[in-house]
Amino acid sequence: MELKFTQTIREHKGTIYTVCYMFSNNPQEVADLFQEILINLWKGFPKFRGDSNVRTWIYRVSLNTCISSERKESRNKDTLPLKMDINLFDDSDEDSKQVQMLRARISKLGPFDRAIVLLWLENLSYDEIGAIVGISAKNVSVRLVRIKDQLKKMSNE
Repeated sequence: MELKFTQTIREHKGTIYTVCYMFSNNPQEVADLFQEILINLWKGFPKFRGDSNVRTWIYRVSLNTCISSERKESRNKDTLPLKMDINLFDDSDEDSKQVQMLRARISKLGPFDRAIVLLWLENLSYDEIGAIVGISAKNVSVRLVRIKDQLKKMSNE
């Protein structure tokens, strides 16, 4: 079982990191989220029956872990984050600025909507997104239209 788990994580670590970076741009927080996701995947691995695609299961566990972590963090607002004077991800070209602006807008969305946007940006089908977040494909479509409207309104602010 340990070998199969390790192999599964190696194959899907990019998916896990993608989810982590959608919920934080702080490298230390990303590493903490990644570890927490690994723990939850390890705990759930023996119960995974293969009823769904392993990638769908990993997305679901990853998103639920990040959303739960964000909820816990919002209750503990008394802590002060450690600030660094350098930004390793700082790019000054126009494309990077647009990506950063879009990321900032997406981060203002609620956790559930952020999860839907992340999965949509990963080019998953509406059926796959619905299976991961637990809503119908039609509901995914409706939510994406509303999310896009929200993001457009943010650009006018």
